[in-house]
Amino acid sequence: MTEPLSEHSADVIVVGAGPAGSTTAYYLAKAGLDVLLLEKTAFPREKVCGDGLTPRATKQLVSMGIDISEEAGWLRNKGLRIIGGGMRLQLDWPDLASYPDYGLVRKRDDFDEQLARQAQKAGARLHERCNVGEPIIDDRTGRVTGVHAKLGEEKTPVTFHAPLVVAADGNSSRISLAMGLHRREDRPMGVAVRTYFTSPRHDDDYLESWLELWDRRGPGEDRLLPGYGWIFGMGDGTSNVGLGILNSSKAFRELDWREVLKAWCASMPEDWGYTPENMTMPIRGAALPMAFNRQPHYTKGLLLVGDAGGLVNPFNGEGIAYAMESGQIAADVIVQAHARATPAQRELALQNYPQTLKDVYGGYYTLGRAFVKLIGNPKVMKIATQRGLTHPILMKFTLKMLANLTDPTGGDAMDRIINGLSKVAPKA
Repeated sequence: MTEPLSEHSADVIVVGAGPAGSTTAYYLAKAGLDVLLLEKTAFPREKVCGDGLTPRATKQLVSMGIDISEEAGWLRNKGLRIIGGGMRLQLDWPDLASYPDYGLVRKRDDFDEQLARQAQKAGARLHERCNVGEPIIDDRTGRVTGVHAKLGEEKTPVTFHAPLVVAADGNSSRISLAMGLHRREDRPMGVAVRTYFTSPRHDDDYLESWLELWDRRGPGEDRLLPGYGWIFGMGDGTSNVGLGILNSSKAFRELDWREVLKAWCASMPEDWGYTPENMTMPIRGAALPMAFNRQPHYTKGLLLVGDAGGLVNPFNGEGIAYAMESGQIAADVIVQAHARATPAQRELALQNYPQTLKDVYGGYYTLGRAFVKLIGNPKVMKIATQRGLTHPILMKFTLKMLANLTDPTGGDAMDRIINGLSKVAPKA
């Protein structure tokens, strides 16, 4: 018996149930739109991530009504501990009206599922094990009108129809590529590699960031690499230990980053337990697409959110907060467009999405691109860590800048400087 067409059609199709897709689907469903949320794997599923969430991401979880209590399995953190240049500095998250003063830690397999289930509760129709292939394109208009997919373990061919499709399918974004939206080579890319260790440091109150990443393998002089290391206690007996590396240098192309991570872990104090026998998962890596590296964010019925649109913060490699925020912005634009009476009016509303993203993040990401170029130079990085870390007020400013945590109105002098710089920087 064939299923009725309505089961395979909706107001909006969201491809990918990561943080960006699930957030988009949640807000669309909450506003009363019929949403299909298509996820290629089945929950729970692993994703490469540091698992540490800043107050910016925490705010998004609160807005979605997620229970972030410790009883529900969330570990809170007070701030960031920065290590480099022979210094160790512990900075609390800033005290702001706009964001909470704590971050969170949660494993990604569990985290993503919570968001997807919240979208389902709001009314989104979630299909797991739904591998989306090609978009369906109207020959006459060139607009996307749905997607072809393979459903379930039997890989049953299915066609889904909707006047709008949201690409939330990550860095490689097959849907975007099929619509001719390729990655911009003039934008920074990063790579994250991480693993987990059983460790006595599992219940740390602070996220820990190591600003100097030395390659001390082999003969010759030690090399300072363009990136940072992290140690995040998971509260469950393990630590998430990883590296975030920028593609802004020759070292990026030459090195095996899994080997660099192994060597970095081997340099840690023995009693922390970051040894091969304590490793609980293999080392895995993932790309970090930064600073709007795929554009335009809307074209011909397709909107890009999260990693598909290159929304990772170039200052610190954070992706989850921006994935969720862009999902909320996209949903709001779609809801407004849906209420318009004519196709021309709907299109006018949708065309506003890229500009809204540029208004919110464009100037800040431009500053981030300049920052990436600077720290790609080992000499600059060395001076920055050795001199900067000796000035707590400068580091407090740096924390606000790197984590994008300021009050947009009011705020202190630091907030006003950061907001002012972001306003005057080109919104590319």
